[in-house]
Amino acid sequence: METKLKKILKYIGDNPEREGLKDTPTRMIKSWKELFSGYGQDPKTILTTFDSDGYDEIILLRDIELYSTCEHHMLPFIGKIHIGYIPDMKVIGISKLARVAEIYSRRLQIQERLTKQVADTLMEILKPKGVGVIVEAQHLCMRMRGVNKQNSTMVTSTMLGNFRDNAIKSEFLKLINKI
Repeated sequence: METKLKKILKYIGDNPEREGLKDTPTRMIKSWKELFSGYGQDPKTILTTFDSDGYDEIILLRDIELYSTCEHHMLPFIGKIHIGYIPDMKVIGISKLARVAEIYSRRLQIQERLTKQVADTLMEILKPKGVGVIVEAQHLCMRMRGVNKQNSTMVTSTMLGNFRDNAIKSEFLKLINKI
């Protein structure tokens, strides 16, 4: 892999043997292990459930930092994800919501798929009354190249179960916006 990365450095016009780049292929490989660590994890294995003790209102973890990599250009997209659900019989530890997002974001992604994967996984494992997931992200493939739009933010959402009900969706959006 290091040899191939050196060829890429040559291809873009630099000298892979100069002092600043000598160890870059090794550093890139090490970095990729972390950036793409989601491939080696199954989010279903980390989700342990607990009795909801009758709680049946929205549970929301908002403003979770999100870092992922666009599968089209291999450039980062950065933002936040908001995950909410209404339990039926089970809840999960709140850190697990962030972990599910982390596992899916640490793969080559498109934002639409990431949003849906998080929602679908929670629906499947928790079997809640509903799930809502909203992702807001800035894509470097839009900011650094192509259309060069510096202030654009892409927003995607997946609403499942009773989160499709307008009243619940409205409450969820208000909670995200801290109203």
